[in-house]
Amino acid sequence: MPSSPDLTAALRDARTIAVVGCSPRGFQTSHRIARYIQKVGYRMIPINPNHDEILGETAYPSLDAVPDDVVIDIVDVFRRPEFVADVVRDAMERAGRTGRLPLIWTQIGVHSDEARDLAEAGGLPYVADRCLMVDHAALV
Repeated sequence: MPSSPDLTAALRDARTIAVVGCSPRGFQTSHRIARYIQKVGYRMIPINPNHDEILGETAYPSLDAVPDDVVIDIVDVFRRPEFVADVVRDAMERAGRTGRLPLIWTQIGVHSDEARDLAEAGGLPYVADRCLMVDHAALV
């Protein structure tokens, strides 16, 4: 796996982005970025175990709960760093079932060396400490 995925290609080619830790509260960064993701034409899948719907989309308690026929291209992570490795494990388990390797994107301040190492070992591209919204606006 390349150590630095081509962000422009990844953002241009993606169709569906799962937002792990998506908040229903409009003032939260994850909510604002999820809304942006929808506005620019992606399908946004909110991952939050405490809500059934966010921004008009069905919310799932985990990546594992998203039906396998839903193709997830990017997993945008808004969890504390100590939980990111578990998100990567879930993405790898899902990839084993679906045959699709999503790009793991950790927002600013969310990076985990353990998560990066797990992603690399599992063949999942990993983007650390970057804002998907800022990069999309600049690159696509």
